[in-house]
Amino acid sequence: MHTVSLPSIHLRDLAVSRLIVGGNPFSGFSHRSAELDTAMTDYFTGERIRDTLLHCERHGLTAMVLRGDRHIQRVVREYRNAGGQMHWIAQIASELADLPGHVRHLASLGAAAIYHHGSRTDNLWHAGRLDEARELLAVMRATGLPVGLASHLPEVIERVEEEGWDLDFYVCSAYNLNRTERESQLVSGVRNDNGEVYDPADRDRMLGVVRTVGKPCLMIKVLAAGRHGTTPEATRAAFAYVLERIKPEDGLVVGVFPRDHDQVAENAAIVRELCSDRALP
Repeated sequence: MHTVSLPSIHLRDLAVSRLIVGGNPFSGFSHRSAELDTAMTDYFTGERIRDTLLHCERHGLTAMVLRGDRHIQRVVREYRNAGGQMHWIAQIASELADLPGHVRHLASLGAAAIYHHGSRTDNLWHAGRLDEARELLAVMRATGLPVGLASHLPEVIERVEEEGWDLDFYVCSAYNLNRTERESQLVSGVRNDNGEVYDPADRDRMLGVVRTVGKPCLMIKVLAAGRHGTTPEATRAAFAYVLERIKPEDGLVVGVFPRDHDQVAENAAIVRELCSDRALP
């Protein structure tokens, strides 16, 4: 498969492209509207997800951040059967009953890294039970894979850093969607994103924390769930804003919905251009 290279970063000993494809659109989760959720669900058949992932590979992406639920497990299998080689950074499916068993199963399926679901992290924080996330990270560590923790809350990242948790990377949301306890739609099956706030002050707060953390951070919601990606110029501005403010070892995780134009090629070209600019990290 012919590919064009992208700059890379490391999650412990795992080298991945600095631009990583995210998986929310593959599951019909837009963070925008019921209509867009439906459009994504209709568009992303198993075959189209497989082809989109292969297209990402051709444009230099070497990693995918996807959930670990049964639907995505099947998708990853079809992608592998088609020759796909991208590393799977697996988010735990926190709706499952046996999470330690689930973690071990993801490792057996060939996940290259595993991380703790951000909404579960944040709900545990609000409930005063954050140490439960730490216990599950120990199960992940026992698999031998790079271990990560996701959160929408900068204060969670700060606390975990202060306490020196045993992990290799963070997945950090540019926007704080979990000011109060909130269950992900992919866990609850019920739309609950009507009250989501995309406040620029949140982005600056999280970026300030990311800049000071001693581990690689993967930034999600960089385009505010597509709100900042309506044109190539808007996408470039949002990518540039974040890349100028994070560390050289940090990356971007961006989902795509390429029904109307080639967002994969567009995003890869923008990141390649921005990262070749000496003004950026």
